[in-house]
Amino acid sequence: MNVPESDSPTPTIIRDATCTFCGCVCDDIDIHVEGNRIVKAKRACALGTAWFLNHAADDRPSCLIDQKPASVEDGIRRAAELLTDARYPLIYGLSDTTSESQRVAVAIADWIGSNLDSTSSVCHGPSGMALQGVGEVTCSLGEVRNRGDLIIFWGANPAESHPRHFTRYSLMPKGMFLPNGRKDRTCIVLDVRKTKSAKAADQFIAVKPRCDFEALWTLRALVAGIQLDPEDVLQQTGQPLKIWQDLAAQMKQAKFGVIFFGMGLTMTRGKHANTEALLALTRDLNQFTRFACKPNRGHGNVTGADNVVTWRTGYPFGVNLCRGYPRFNPGEYTASDLLARREADAAMILASDPMANFSESAREHLRSIPYVALDPKETPTTRGAAVAFTVATYGINVPGTVYRMDDIPIPLRPALTSPHPSDFDILSGIEQHVRQIIANQ
Repeated sequence: MNVPESDSPTPTIIRDATCTFCGCVCDDIDIHVEGNRIVKAKRACALGTAWFLNHAADDRPSCLIDQKPASVEDGIRRAAELLTDARYPLIYGLSDTTSESQRVAVAIADWIGSNLDSTSSVCHGPSGMALQGVGEVTCSLGEVRNRGDLIIFWGANPAESHPRHFTRYSLMPKGMFLPNGRKDRTCIVLDVRKTKSAKAADQFIAVKPRCDFEALWTLRALVAGIQLDPEDVLQQTGQPLKIWQDLAAQMKQAKFGVIFFGMGLTMTRGKHANTEALLALTRDLNQFTRFACKPNRGHGNVTGADNVVTWRTGYPFGVNLCRGYPRFNPGEYTASDLLARREADAAMILASDPMANFSESAREHLRSIPYVALDPKETPTTRGAAVAFTVATYGINVPGTVYRMDDIPIPLRPALTSPHPSDFDILSGIEQHVRQIIANQ
């Protein structure tokens, strides 16, 4: 493991380190370390640079029980007791940690018979539901870089959310079959408003708010050669029929087309029905050319959370294990809904901050129950935890594996040591104690 000592007197360079800030998971970053501080992150974007350079070892205790310093071992024991004493526990988060830690979290959920949910349920959860019903025509970002001559962004704004997406994967790079880079590509952005990404596109199409489903089915009909009424199309999509006819023709004529979609599609009216329509459109286009679609995932390892939970349970998120076998029902077993209905009586929150973004009713109930929180930073969630662990930061302090937004596993090369334990170590300890408690019952 290429980790410099914290008191290293000379600068150290960690080459090809991985940035875990967003779903691009760029693995070509050169990290310059002086002493116990990162001073430069070569090739990182503005968000990645801030992620690395603003990292500092948290001087909080590694464990707090009822907001009082305690040993890590006492915290692990107390966390295991809270989870095993509960009748209807919840494990939530998972998206900003390694896949190795995610596997242990799923194991704990299985042992205690809990609800298991990731942050996918509040972002690309509808995509996971749609995949089960329609399937997915997929590709890697490497294939996009080398082959994609028509790039479409639907309800996504990578210029702000994934700054290196354009330059490393989708628009600018020179590929094996696209030697002129951007000149060999056509980019189209569809959204309800003009974003920064639209400025980099060859064409921007404004979709009528809350009418993505209608727009996608208009394209499906046109790709299939069905005649449509121009007045109906204008009224339902906000754009004249000619715009959609031209777009359908471009899509059918592309050599290798790719649609990247974001939360502007998945979390608006229609939700999983929107994504189903997009996946079906992509499938339809493969009768004429090669077309793929991928979600633009946000958190560094939210794709890994979906993969790991699916391996272990058969479902990507919103899983209930209380009967000894997995059941999947978004809206019933997803964390925000379960808390809002005041059903959970204990929880473990891993690498997420529901106190900052859940509904007031969900936050209110979370405050009223004992819960365990693991996070590298102090957050509103850790402040109210019965047991709060300060853990090392994955990718900067901790090795392991994360999944890029295209489901490609990427290894982590940490740059600094940390005074705090990793969440893998904490979770492994909790699992061990949970098993002991269950064996003695």
